[in-house]
Amino acid sequence: MTARRTSLSPLLTRLRDRTPGLTAALLGGAVAAGLGLGSFAVLVIVLWISSPYPDSGPGGALHVAAALWLLAHGAELVRTDTLSGVPAPVGVTPLLLLALPVWLVHRAARDLASGDEEPPQASGRTAWTGVVLGYLAVGAAAALYASGGPLRPSWTWACVCLPVVVMGAAWAGVWTASGRPSDALDGVLVLLPAGVRRVVLGAEARARLAAAARAAAAGVSVLVGGGAVVLAVSLVAHGDATRSSFLQLTEGWSGRFAVLLLCLALMPNAAVWAAGYATGPGFVLGAGHAVGPLASDPAPLLPPFPLLAAVPQAGAGGPEHWAAGVVPVVAGAVVGWSVGRAADASWSRRRTAGAVLWAAVLCAGAVAVLAALAGGPLGVGVLARFGPVWWQVGAAVAGWITAAGMPLALTVRAWRGRTRGGVRRRLSTANGWLHRSERTGQAEDTGDTGTAESSGRTERPQAGPDAGPVEAPAPREAGPFDEDDAFEPYDYLPPAPSAEQVPSTTPWYDDALLEARWAALKEASAPPEKPAEKPQATD
Repeated sequence: MTARRTSLSPLLTRLRDRTPGLTAALLGGAVAAGLGLGSFAVLVIVLWISSPYPDSGPGGALHVAAALWLLAHGAELVRTDTLSGVPAPVGVTPLLLLALPVWLVHRAARDLASGDEEPPQASGRTAWTGVVLGYLAVGAAAALYASGGPLRPSWTWACVCLPVVVMGAAWAGVWTASGRPSDALDGVLVLLPAGVRRVVLGAEARARLAAAARAAAAGVSVLVGGGAVVLAVSLVAHGDATRSSFLQLTEGWSGRFAVLLLCLALMPNAAVWAAGYATGPGFVLGAGHAVGPLASDPAPLLPPFPLLAAVPQAGAGGPEHWAAGVVPVVAGAVVGWSVGRAADASWSRRRTAGAVLWAAVLCAGAVAVLAALAGGPLGVGVLARFGPVWWQVGAAVAGWITAAGMPLALTVRAWRGRTRGGVRRRLSTANGWLHRSERTGQAEDTGDTGTAESSGRTERPQAGPDAGPVEAPAPREAGPFDEDDAFEPYDYLPPAPSAEQVPSTTPWYDDALLEARWAALKEASAPPEKPAEKPQATD
């Protein structure tokens, strides 16, 4: 007897088989978090070194870098070193800083799930789990380290925002690596109520939802891009105030460089603020101080900052302020045009209108999320509210998209339906003419190859008492075109004579011979002429 080795349990075997992929995913998530954290640390250390009068040592600079990295994920910070001694929250997330961690997590999950990186490829679920866990482990360590600095993270916001951002970016990376399958979306849509499920599930509903999503993405791009244009125009119009506020903040070149970097990081936020201004609700510069195209309340006492210098003056708005309303109108027109162009022949007016409503809802939701991220508190009391109110901006965007996009989508659909109908009528007319021509040609061929009795036709007698039936034409001899379908006229041309038959000084061909043979060929293959009709008898 031989000793038999005890086999591992199925759970241990599965864990052993999946360990390489899980290890790579954990390492990938940790590396993504380390790259983002290192980028912030390098930037802050460079600014600290270049500062002529630093307030703290390298440890303080690293604490600030960790806090800014958490702020880039949407986590709210708490500033403890205030003049009043009351901790002040800082919740305005620079959207440009948010793009870096999202891109790093997305790329790590995508590369691991697609197998482009070594060690071996991991499954989608393993890649997502490993990246999220590895990233959150580094994030927890960074939060613990930043809690000892002047900018401390709010643990409630850190425990909510950091996992949500990481899980969403990792899921998008795995979904991209697997080819963006629609089954993943169906797994989410199946959780909706039964009435909504019937509208969004199915092949046709999925096509309409995809068209609405593309139209909503175009609408969001137009809104944010239009907000950037409004911001640029306002900065140019308030050029003197913007330049003076930039010079008043600091005198050293390192401080001005830091202010310039902060303005660049907040530029997407300002574009979203301008988009909220163009749609109507505007934004708030502190509690009770709303700024909109119709009217602007006096702003509270704020420190000089270049982007705040572009805020319109207090008072009623004029035509130059109302002109910002062109942005949501253009966005609605783009959404309506996109839905109308995507409308299939099977789409009715009701389905087209439903696609526009879906696009309006998706666009409003995306802009509302951007508005919520672009604003936040900068202190207590009056400074507790800064930026656009997300639900007001979302409702205004939904109204603008529906009002401007619905008529255009229905018009484009009707025009395309009319064009398709005209093309179908022309095709049916051409097909009918072709069928009639074929029937006529078949009838003539039948009459030419036999008599009237053999073809089953009765000749109509001519008018007159002595008129008789018209004689059928005699059958013609089959030409070369009838004998062979693959007949080529050049097969009957004379062959080229050899060099012995024709001198080298004269051409080998004879024009007269070619013309004679070609005429005989055409005469032999052409159908015979119809005989002249017999003159009718007259009284």
